[in-house]
Amino acid sequence: MFFRNLTLFRFPVSSAEALENLETDLDEKRLRPCGPIELATRGFVSPFGREAEELLHRVGPYALLTVGSEDKLLPSSVIAEALSVKIAEINEKESRRIGGRERKRLKEEVVSELLPRAFVRPSRLFAYLDTENGWFVVDTASRKPAEEAVSEVREALGRFPATPMAPNDSPRALMTDWLASGKLPPGLAWGDEVELRDPAEAGAVVRCRRQDLESDEIREHLKSGKQVFQLGLELDERMSFVLGEDLAIRKLRFLDVVLDELGDDASESARAEIDSRFALMTLELKRLFEKLDELFGLPRPDERD
Repeated sequence: MFFRNLTLFRFPVSSAEALENLETDLDEKRLRPCGPIELATRGFVSPFGREAEELLHRVGPYALLTVGSEDKLLPSSVIAEALSVKIAEINEKESRRIGGRERKRLKEEVVSELLPRAFVRPSRLFAYLDTENGWFVVDTASRKPAEEAVSEVREALGRFPATPMAPNDSPRALMTDWLASGKLPPGLAWGDEVELRDPAEAGAVVRCRRQDLESDEIREHLKSGKQVFQLGLELDERMSFVLGEDLAIRKLRFLDVVLDELGDDASESARAEIDSRFALMTLELKRLFEKLDELFGLPRPDERD
């Protein structure tokens, strides 16, 4: 269960104590089935699957959790068609024009009638807390679901002041400088992917994959004023990833030297496999986050007060 994409938040030292009773707090926010007239529900489910009960898996200072959701699938085209039929029936029976206010009321009635028959789409989003170093890590590169995960934890705890990272140094400027100079900080190596943009509004965008990042073609784009918005990198020959200017991490992949540490014991249960993979992943990501902190300056919220 290695994470593939990462959105990172930081929380203060003062929040660590509140996380000691996290299991109990999450249990009160366990995911419940979507009701007949509900559009969606959110809550926590077990990282070990549908049949398991525990909502939290701890390995040292790391706590794995899963935010579950159920969403009713009710396409707008279906609502519009049902509403048209209802309006047509009224026109046929009463021969009158439907006003805007009544149309809105009729639409609400249509939605209420359709919801109990709508399909339910379940989804799961993994995240983990590093209580020692103050990281909240969500397995997505999309800001909206990541912030929803933070909100779910905040609602469960009552208070969880996790905030997006506020780097001291601009990632975009630093990554552009690395590529323009052809020099990377120690421990980093070039990947084969980059996204360059003209920072002007509606400016040109260039996306390169399987590309030599030190080629003349790339340098020409930089000379024309384009800046790095995403950059493919490797760290210590242990992992590869694409780093965004918002410090979202995409396409995270652990390299063979890391995967070899898992071994190939096919007799392991699914639970044991999750446990070993989570332990290995958190240790490797600790290495990555320390490097990001070193490069860009990512203080915990306490340190900015």
